[in-house]
Amino acid sequence: MHLDLLVLSRIQFAMTIMFHYLFPPLSIGLGAVLVFMEAMYLKTKDPQYEAITRFWTRIFAANFAMGVATGIVMEFEFGTNWAAFSRYVGDVFGSALASEGIFAFFLESGFLAVLVFGWDRVSARFHFLATCMVAMGATFSAIWIVVANSWMQTPRGFHIIGSGLTARAEITDFWAMVFNPSTINRLTHTLIGAYILGAFFVMSISAYYLLKDRHIDFARKSFKTALVFGTVMSLAAGLTGDLNARMIARYQPAKFAVAEGNLHTEKGGTAFGLFGIPDANGERMHYEVAIPGLLSVLMYGDPHKPVPGLDQIPRADRPPVIVPYMSYHVMIFIGTYLVGLSVLACFLWWRGILFQQRWLLWVFVFSVVGPYLANEAGWVTAEVGRQPWIVYGLLRTSEGLSKAVQANQVLGSIVMFMVVYALLFAVWVHVLNDKIGHGPDAPHEPPSTSTTAGGVLAVHAATEDPAGYSLTADSDSWEGSGAEANHQEGRH
Repeated sequence: MHLDLLVLSRIQFAMTIMFHYLFPPLSIGLGAVLVFMEAMYLKTKDPQYEAITRFWTRIFAANFAMGVATGIVMEFEFGTNWAAFSRYVGDVFGSALASEGIFAFFLESGFLAVLVFGWDRVSARFHFLATCMVAMGATFSAIWIVVANSWMQTPRGFHIIGSGLTARAEITDFWAMVFNPSTINRLTHTLIGAYILGAFFVMSISAYYLLKDRHIDFARKSFKTALVFGTVMSLAAGLTGDLNARMIARYQPAKFAVAEGNLHTEKGGTAFGLFGIPDANGERMHYEVAIPGLLSVLMYGDPHKPVPGLDQIPRADRPPVIVPYMSYHVMIFIGTYLVGLSVLACFLWWRGILFQQRWLLWVFVFSVVGPYLANEAGWVTAEVGRQPWIVYGLLRTSEGLSKAVQANQVLGSIVMFMVVYALLFAVWVHVLNDKIGHGPDAPHEPPSTSTTAGGVLAVHAATEDPAGYSLTADSDSWEGSGAEANHQEGRH
């Protein structure tokens, strides 16, 4: 592969956005978890739910900061490496990004300080409002980014003015631009992918605590809540994935053909490929395992109606085959795995033996990698499958490049980004490891009625909680006695 300006610019953008995309889905998923946990605290007054919310808030804040820091880079890339693209779609793309700033970023930033530092400074209801606003802000941010990207996939609500180098898209119908044919399907699938990541992230850490006999009550409540949430979202991902595939088949048949490995239009029904290795030029599949007629059934409900293949697309407009095919099937495989794992855990929970299966808890500890890979694979399928268009059917990727940037400059920036991102990732892992190692704080037990009597007995009562933990002891002392009690609970 010749590393010219186009290839290097694509590598740079793919690297920066894939690194950035490690963080926003977790912020969205954890935001939903925070809202649910704090709502449970307000409803039940169970101090354990408050401790749970405080702990996940610290994880959320560290992850949110990384998402903001890594997202700023791409804003500059639009102006440096992709200036022709920015000029061509600036009116459309800029309106969506501006909406993100107004409706999402300000909302998140305005209430984030209350969420993190306001526990003992504002009322419980106002703090819950702040939690809801931050979670909504993270979701609104995803909405407007997906709107902008969906317009690049299925552009609507615009017209082209000017010609040649002065040509540019201008919005004629803002809501047609927002609700273009792919927005709703892509948005629901993206948000559900983020919720799945949030749920499995919580289950991963909770399972680790259970295996180590630490914070047992905290871990059980967190795990069960996330399991319900994750199971529902994993099943929903299958439904939204099917709707998304049907939309792609209708509006982007080339992307659908390479994702499914449907390289030639067959007579009669089209098989659904489970596995295969496409050759480099996209002429045939090697070692293919497929179910005859199934793709026709999924698309048309007719096992004999052929689905158009890649051979129906002009060669100049065909995307690469191997990358979107592999990433699409990785996403499907991981999605199926997560559904199976969640349903199995629910069954064992119903049998009352979920937390006795140490092997399953270890599986959950490492399964958090699955949603990360699935989210990244989904993005790769969407973006590589759209090639050679940067705006589908309107502007080719090669036409969106900046004219003044040199290949060696882009190569130098890639090396610099790799070094900086490696350091950022190391810091993020260190911070997460530190917070997970520290664990949740002891629940803030409500004061006993006996403490209102005054005198020496009241002072003594105020320094001990009903479980026997000394509130004046240091955290290690509490941890030691709590772990012992939790160990007893775990054994029972």
